[in-house]
Amino acid sequence: MTRTILTFGDSNTHGTPPIVTRGVYARHDATTRWPRVMAAELGCELIEEGLPGRTACPLTDPEMGAHMNGQLGLRIALESHGPIDGLTIMLGTNDCKAHFGLTPEGITAGIAGLLAIACGEPMQTRHGGFKVLLICPPPVLEQGPIAQVFFGGATKSLALPPLYASLARTWNVGFLDAGQHIAVSPQDGVHYNAATHQTLGLEVAKAVARL
Repeated sequence: MTRTILTFGDSNTHGTPPIVTRGVYARHDATTRWPRVMAAELGCELIEEGLPGRTACPLTDPEMGAHMNGQLGLRIALESHGPIDGLTIMLGTNDCKAHFGLTPEGITAGIAGLLAIACGEPMQTRHGGFKVLLICPPPVLEQGPIAQVFFGGATKSLALPPLYASLARTWNVGFLDAGQHIAVSPQDGVHYNAATHQTLGLEVAKAVARL
């Protein structure tokens, strides 16, 4: 039976390319985006749930709006779709924005909230049980057209992998440190180019297959 995987994340799951001009919408095509690369490798059905600006923490973004709250978004996604066999979560980059003032531990707390939703009895029962892969995004760089938004974010993001890994062990879910395989584009310090999407998609496919 073909498995169904839901990929839940932010702009890097949506497929936003490195930003040249702020405010101009763009998206990598379907053959480029890492969730599609993963799905092609695994031969699975795919549900893409990437929202640019989404956070792991239940925050109201003063610039982008209250709907960036990833915990509300995850509930909506899991109740909109199904049944699923696997869920990938890759969030935390936007939580590094200066205007949130979060610590690495605070960002990880947001991820813990997402795992509580995904691994809790209501959602697991709804879908007949599904596996979860937690992906820690690669560190951000404070450069390019959105550098001021991520002021202080580089240091925060570098501290996340061991915290995410420990949390994944606690919740008994899969873990992938994306920063061991890919890096953000120096163009804007946050997003991925086409080759990076290809690499990440193949690595996520391997990690999902191990769940």
